Amino acid sequence: MTPQETLQQHLQVCDELYQLAHEENRHLKQNRCAPAANLVEAKRALLARLDESLTGLRTSHGAGEGHRDTRNLVEKVRGRILQILQLDKENEQLLLRVSLTRGVEPAAVPAPAPALLQKIYGRISG
Repeated sequence: MTPQETLQQHLQVCDELYQLAHEENRHLKQNRCAPAANLVEAKRALLARLDESLTGLRTSHGAGEGHRDTRNLVEKVRGRILQILQLDKENEQLLLRVSLTRGVEPAAVPAPAPALLQKIYGRISG
């Protein structure tokens, strides 16, 4: 797989993660309760795919780095990751509010993903 194809695949995973974060956001705003188990499981599965995608990025680096199309694709990926981080931070705040108003112990609420995404973003930009 070429570096550009690997980046395109990574962008697709990021887009899916972004859509899932939007779905989680809608759920939190409308239902004012923690997301259902299927949503949390879908997030875990996507994060596993994201990890695989990152492994592919690490092994395909080098060839084609200077091409304009590749640079544009890298910028799209970075932009999407920033959007995911922003939306996930909002979701984390909504989840905290929900847990505080419902009296749910924080350990019972699914852990948010920002730490993982920030770690991933640091690897891509670094």
